[in-house]
Order: sequence, then structure tokens, then C-alpha cells
Amino acid sequence: MNTYRLKNVLLPLLTASALLGGAVIAQSATLEQVLDVSEEKNEAARQSQAKIDRLAEETRDLLEDYKAVNKQIDGLKVYNDRLRRQISNQEKRIADIESSIDEVQITQRQMPALVVRMIDGLEQFVEMDVPFNLDERQRRIEFLRDNVDRSDLTVAEKFRQVLEAYNIELQYGRGFETYSDTIELNGVTRDVDFLRIGRIALVYQTTDGSEAGVWNNETRAWDPLPAGDYGNAIRKGVRIAKKQAAIELLNMPVAAPEAE
Repeated sequence: MNTYRLKNVLLPLLTASALLGGAVIAQSATLEQVLDVSEEKNEAARQSQAKIDRLAEETRDLLEDYKAVNKQIDGLKVYNDRLRRQISNQEKRIADIESSIDEVQITQRQMPALVVRMIDGLEQFVEMDVPFNLDERQRRIEFLRDNVDRSDLTVAEKFRQVLEAYNIELQYGRGFETYSDTIELNGVTRDVDFLRIGRIALVYQTTDGSEAGVWNNETRAWDPLPAGDYGNAIRKGVRIAKKQAAIELLNMPVAAPEAE
């Protein structure tokens, strides 16, 4: 009787234990599945975050590139504005140069006639001027006339030569010189020393010191001078011009303007 009852008790216990064990196993399997799903979700989340981080980095890089490109565009705009102004100025200069070329061509056609007129004027001036260094000055004018028809000289060079001749004549008015030459006095050729003081006085003295004279540009002739009054002054002036004596005041015959 007791054995029968024990069997009846053990059977339900074994049955309950078996059921409990199956439930534990089933619950364990479910937990593992949950953990696996959670791990998969975490992995997917990590991959998504990594992708988001990469996209954010790329976005930052693109933004920096965009800012850099904008700066370049701004710089190019400023550069283009400057280029436009430069091109505008260059176009204006080109127009001015073209206009100047046209004017130069007109001037070149007029220059030969101008050079000839200047030579004529220079020749007339020398003829009317105080007659010092006449041979040298007339040879210079003849040289200029010969060059007018030369084809190997440009108009600019011919004009430069004429200007140089004018400048030489200008310097004569500021110069102080002496030179020896011959002069005809009362039908007799005499050796004399000339003394030129700019264009205000041209005097002579014979080499023996016996006669002296001054050029009168109004009468175009030589006026005699008292040798005693001007002889010493002329000799001293000749020595000063030759740098053989110190500069000092000289008593020279100078034509004074007449009062009206």
C-alpha cells in the first residue's frame, strides 16, 4: 500500500520536474535569441553611427571646399574687375597712340619744310650778327643744307642737327673768347687778335699793338679805337680769354641803346 502511494507521488513530481526543465530550456533559448537580436541591433546602430560620422565628415569637408571656392570666386571677381579697368585704360592708350601716329605722320610731312626754314633763318641771323668766327659758322650752315637732301638721314636727325646749330649760336652769346685772324685796314691786310665778349663787343688789336677797333653792327663796319684808351684793356682781355690772367673788370667799348 505504501509503495503504491510513493509511486503515485513520484510520478507527478517527475512529470513536474520534466515540465520545469523544458520551460527553463525554452526560456534560455528565448533569452539567447533576444541577446542575438540585441547584438544585431547594436551592430546595426554602430554601423549607422559610423556612416553618419563619415557623412558628417564628408559634409564638413564639402563645406570647407565650398568656402574655399567662394573665396577664390571673390578673388577672381576682384581680379577680373582690375583686368577690365586695365583693358579699358589700354584701349584708351591704343586710341591715343593711333591718334598720335596720325599726327606724327602729318608732322613728318611738314618737318622737311620746317628744317629748311630754320636753316634759312639761321643763315640770315649769322649774316646780320656780329661777324665773329664767320668761316666756322658758315661751314656749319652749309653742312646743314647738304644734309637736307640726304636719304640716309632721318627727318628727326636732320632736325636734331639744326637744333644743335641753334644751341651753338645761343652759347656764343654767353662766351668769352679770343682768336687770331687777318683784317683789311685802309686797304692793307693786317694780322690782329680778336676779343669777343658775348655779342655785346667784338674788338681787335693789331699784333704790334699800334691799332685797335670795335665792330659797329649798325654800320656793319669797324670803328677805330684810341689805342691808348683801350689798348691795355684789350691786351688784358686777350690774356684772360687765354686763361693767362685772372678775371677782372675791363674797360670795353659797348654800344649803348639810344634814348628816344
